[in-house]
This record gives sequence, structure tokens and C-alpha cells, in this order.
Amino acid sequence: MTLWTAVLVASLICVALKAVGYLLPARWLESPRPARIADLLTVALLSALVVVQAIAAGPAIVVDARLPAVGVAAVLLWMRAPFLVVVAGGAVTAALMRLWGWAA
Repeated sequence: MTLWTAVLVASLICVALKAVGYLLPARWLESPRPARIADLLTVALLSALVVVQAIAAGPAIVVDARLPAVGVAAVLLWMRAPFLVVVAGGAVTAALMRLWGWAA
């Protein structure tokens, strides 16, 4: 299977899932459980993406300047800093770690 075949199959699956969503009765989607599941699923997928991008380099796990940068950004988010400060803090942390020689 080529990459384009995989992309086309995934696209068709997404369109089919969307079409099935229109066929479901509205009362199923208005209950609190589907909304809660959708909210938690979104957070879980975003968290997984951040972790994979922070510690993976191809098939290997790599600890480099990205990991402390994500840590600093997480602390700034926990402290409810503005988003621009969070991004700048993570970028400065990664730049300093690379300047000091701790980079991939």
C-alpha cells in the first residue's frame, strides 16, 4: 500500500463516519455522555501528539532540547500565562538548551 492509497482510504473512512453521524438520532447526541467523550478524546489526541512530537525522532525515542521546552511550556500553562508567553518560554528554553550543547 502506498502513502497515497493510505491517505485516500483514511479520507473515505472519515467521510463515512461523518455520514453515519448525520444518520444517528439527535437524542443520542444530545445526552451528556457523547459530549464528555468527545471532549476527553480531543484532549487525549492532542496530548498524544505533543508527546510524540516532543520525544520521538522517527522510530526512536530521543531526549533532547524539546523535552525541557515542553516542560517549561506546561509549567507556564499551569500558571495560566498568556499563550504568547508560553510559546516564547518554550522557544527560549529550547534555544538555550541547544546553545549549551544539549540538542539532537
